[in-house]
Amino acid sequence: MASKTIVIALGGNALAQPGEEGTITQQFKHTRESLGAVVELAREGWHIAIVHGNGPQVGNELIRNEQSRHLVPPLPLGVLVASTEGWIGYMIQQSLQNALRRGGVERQVVTMVTQVIVDPQDPELQRPTKPIGRTMDEQTARSLAAELGGEVAQTKGGWRRVVPSPRPTAIVEREMIRSLVGQGHLVIAAGGGGCPVYVHERWGLEGIDAVVDKDRAAAILGRDIGADVLVILTDVDRVYLDYGQPTQRALERLTVAEADALLAGSELGSGSMAPKVEAAADFVRRGGTRAIIARLDQGREAVAGRAGTEIVR
Repeated sequence: MASKTIVIALGGNALAQPGEEGTITQQFKHTRESLGAVVELAREGWHIAIVHGNGPQVGNELIRNEQSRHLVPPLPLGVLVASTEGWIGYMIQQSLQNALRRGGVERQVVTMVTQVIVDPQDPELQRPTKPIGRTMDEQTARSLAAELGGEVAQTKGGWRRVVPSPRPTAIVEREMIRSLVGQGHLVIAAGGGGCPVYVHERWGLEGIDAVVDKDRAAAILGRDIGADVLVILTDVDRVYLDYGQPTQRALERLTVAEADALLAGSELGSGSMAPKVEAAADFVRRGGTRAIIARLDQGREAVAGRAGTEIVR
């Protein structure tokens, strides 16, 4: 593997923004706007793997599943994750191919539907807590759960499906991804966290109806392909203590030990930043040189050390 290998994790706002209808035209537009840093890194010779979120998209797939259940057989969640991996990958792949061509960068792009191994004994599989899909009233939610299976819970704004989110332990297609990235191809992999699977003694790989956190999957992918750098691009410019409070304070650099101490406390709050810090620290702990959490439009500056929060050994 080349010495300059990077995994880029694109947050959900890279594809669909809150408050929008989320049409495919809007999603293509946001995708095209999010790839400038990838093109520049490709131009500089970085070997690149890209991981993307699928939260809004898999939620829409669930709605399609529900609304068409009397016409065609519903699909399980694991298959819906694979479906979004495919069509979101196509959207990023095509947009990136066009951007590379316009920029005069001769690199190939490929999407790989990726299976992510989880532990079938992971306690998280017994605790469905991750909300996905649309918000419903209680009666509708319970009716759908009774008909289609699964669990629902009251969340902020109403009732939603809740599913398990086990920790990833390895990437099934890691050798193929490592080979393609090593040859200089840009690989879109582990989309939406990848399809969670476990190894059955008799049947081999078997799917699980769950979702894997995208940033955790990106950290494991980075470890499995020997990446040097992990960049998690999101909707804030860096990690903050007491975010949104009068006492908020930006953090520019953390060691793994400092990140672990923050995660053990309450300074990061209960939002989505804690899992990102956890994934970044885990990547560095497992052999990565550094990880950066930065805003979507600052990806190139983050890699150059001029933006975001950097986590190092």
